[in-house]
Amino acid sequence: MITDSDQADLAMDAVFHALAHGVRRRILDLLRDRPGQGVGELAKGFDVSRIAIMNHLAVLEKAGLVVSERDGRVRRLYLNAAPIQMIHDRWTDEYSALWAGRVTGLKYAAEAAARKQSSERKGK
Repeated sequence: MITDSDQADLAMDAVFHALAHGVRRRILDLLRDRPGQGVGELAKGFDVSRIAIMNHLAVLEKAGLVVSERDGRVRRLYLNAAPIQMIHDRWTDEYSALWAGRVTGLKYAAEAAARKQSSERKGK
């Protein structure tokens, strides 16, 4: 007998599997930045075949991270961030989310400073 908890774990397994591949994470980045792209437009951003992109999209759709709608002959793609939010909600509470956000902000600021310092050294 499969319980609701088992189904939730299976759904989360699919999300982690989908997020484990760099191309799929890049697809999500592109869909976040430009929602509603067609498959052909999306595939132009990669050095892999359209078939490979279609296979990655199938994994992302199975995990619920990408939703699509037909627009004539074009299949429009959209990021669905709900599964990622569910992962965030599972392991963070209000208190830890505040501090995790601040630590992340420090990390981004430190990385930006390092990039700036590196580019200044290269400019000399």
